[in-house]
Amino acid sequence: MARPEIFFPAVSWIRLGGLMPGPGAIAPRPAALAAALLAQADLERLIQLLARDHRVIAPVVRDGAVVCDEIRTAGEIAFGAVTEQAPARYRMTMPGDHAARWPTGPPATPWKRVLHPSELTIWRAVRRDGRLVFEPIDSGPPRRLALVGVRPCDLAAIGRLDAPLRDGPWPDAAYAARRRGMFVLAVQCTEPCGTCFCASMGTGPDAGPGADLVLTELDGAGPARSLLEARTTAGAAMVVALGAAEAPEDAADEAHLAVDRARARMGRALDTSQLPARLLAHFEHPRWETVAKKCLTCGNCTFACPTCFCTTVEDRLDLAGETAARLRRWDTCFSVDFSYMHGGSVRLSPRSRYRQWLTHKLATWHEQFGTSGCVGCGRCITWCPVGIDITLEAAAVADTAPRTGPTRRTGAHP
Repeated sequence: MARPEIFFPAVSWIRLGGLMPGPGAIAPRPAALAAALLAQADLERLIQLLARDHRVIAPVVRDGAVVCDEIRTAGEIAFGAVTEQAPARYRMTMPGDHAARWPTGPPATPWKRVLHPSELTIWRAVRRDGRLVFEPIDSGPPRRLALVGVRPCDLAAIGRLDAPLRDGPWPDAAYAARRRGMFVLAVQCTEPCGTCFCASMGTGPDAGPGADLVLTELDGAGPARSLLEARTTAGAAMVVALGAAEAPEDAADEAHLAVDRARARMGRALDTSQLPARLLAHFEHPRWETVAKKCLTCGNCTFACPTCFCTTVEDRLDLAGETAARLRRWDTCFSVDFSYMHGGSVRLSPRSRYRQWLTHKLATWHEQFGTSGCVGCGRCITWCPVGIDITLEAAAVADTAPRTGPTRRTGAHP
């Protein structure tokens, strides 16, 4: 089975406080501007309406996994796919009794690969008649995107990416272009996976801000009977264009009940109370060495993470010397070269690199962007080859060490 593409967190030390709720807080849920009862035929009509002027991306089945890819009809969506997820384990099945359901859990590949591609050509040049000629990379603005079937944790992750890549003082032009005019249909969770802990992070299982439409499966009926709520004027216009049946008054209560049941069945939990301070107070905890002995420093966790956004730049030249290109590609803080500067790498040991990743994700991200860098999707647990569980490691460091005060080092970390 093809593994998902993967990615890594950077430390740019920009403080943008107040952009998101604090750790464990539940974000305010926008009121619905319109609501309808959606049937299977309505969903197909919705996809066709979006496809008129959007490139529609949705969860589909590829190589035995649910991934994000372009679709043209609702029939291509991975309805009925059930994923079993545990540390270092991913299995997808298609049981007949789930034939009409949205796929359970987040897709194996994060939505960031659509907005922040794993590889992007910056410039390309060719040798023609002894001269170096630079070729254009983009012929025009990208087609607007419509993301369909975004789970609440991934919806929150898009907001996390917006902070540094769109709304920060140095926005990423490629990301901002893809984000511009984007339409989002989120699907609230009614069946969490074994590695999900979004309830702990305040990012699910109900959808927070950022979606135009929010869909909730009622009575386990999937798209055959779902509540569709508009959260924006664009979403409300889509509900009107669909002409779907008006939702009964008790549909919203039924949807809230289904989501609350999912919140009680989370596969994992993480105590986020004062977590940043507790992690940074235990910089020399022996648990860092324990987990480093298992960690392969492969970077799978960062590439699978929906909020890691670090990149590097590399130049490529063909063997004949006729073409050259400069590319930007995902990078990871688990690489020795990631922290290389004059004199060598800053983080030489697996211990220091794992500590950098976990403390950045759960602690110093707050200093930069005003929120946690983790949305509780559980992908880092599922796709870690040795099954390292971020919830267990964070709890072990934050809860069991003597509270001797923070030790913030500068320079090389052993």
